[in-house]
Amino acid sequence: MSHLFSIIRKLKDRGCGIVYISHKMEEIFQLCDEITVLRDGQWVTTRPLEGLAMNDIISMMVGRSLTQRFPEKTNDIGDVILEVKNLTSKKQPSVQDVSFSLRKGEILGIAGLVGAKRTDIVEILFGIRERSAGQIILNGKEIKNNNANEAISHGFALVTEERRSTGIYAHLDIGFNSLISNMKTYKNSVGLLNNNRMKSDTQWVIDSMRVKTPGHKTAIGSLSGGNQQKVIIGRWLLTRPEILLLDEPTRGIDVGAKFEIYQLIIELAKKEKGIIIISSEMPELLGITDRILVMSNGRLAGIVNTKETSQSEILQLASKYL
Repeated sequence: MSHLFSIIRKLKDRGCGIVYISHKMEEIFQLCDEITVLRDGQWVTTRPLEGLAMNDIISMMVGRSLTQRFPEKTNDIGDVILEVKNLTSKKQPSVQDVSFSLRKGEILGIAGLVGAKRTDIVEILFGIRERSAGQIILNGKEIKNNNANEAISHGFALVTEERRSTGIYAHLDIGFNSLISNMKTYKNSVGLLNNNRMKSDTQWVIDSMRVKTPGHKTAIGSLSGGNQQKVIIGRWLLTRPEILLLDEPTRGIDVGAKFEIYQLIIELAKKEKGIIIISSEMPELLGITDRILVMSNGRLAGIVNTKETSQSEILQLASKYL
């Protein structure tokens, strides 16, 4: 990013006018002279950035006062629900000998630099990347998770990193996108679908996830990124998962929607779900997790308690095996 910022500043010095769009407040304050805020497709304001605080901008974006970036953490951590021992994938350069545990009600973050193989961990756990060695132990019993269907049957759910390419059916409606992972439960004894249950569950996703939409038949691709992500999370909750794997769950989402998704994650943790969240945003990991697993070049560099660590320590660990 520093190289990109350097290029932008050079262009600015040459007299180029630059429009920079970002959901990351730190970038806005580093680069911009003036800010325009949009909300729900409508212009809100255009103001000089000088003299504005981050909370001022956030309030304009969400239309209400938001005194903190992250909700209060109220989840209680229970017994171990998942143990991963010596997880290894050799088919492609991937993870090597990674071991960790996850407790009920715990939010475990995974940090690392680009190429650290963070995503590989959750893909192996979900059965969409081959596991060469290692054990996955759920509630004291070893499981295989050789494919996604097997993982789902064991109570795993995965919200993928690339929402638009692997998370949604953009041209299909909210109903389809809400129900697709749970479709077998709507069939009766002769294979017909129960439309009433399907409508009821779609409405549950819209209501419980607080999705802003005109109705069930709205194409999900027409919704904002935050509302798309809420539908995806709701889809997986219909499968009643025990382990929720979230890969960059707030990427490309505005501050207000991020706060709502953080609230959803904490509420799920309070229901004794085990949650693993991958994020490239250090403030996010420090703001919402209980522990952080740090990856470096496919190897486990360390696991730290969130309350006792710092960005500096995490970055040092992330560079351990480079």
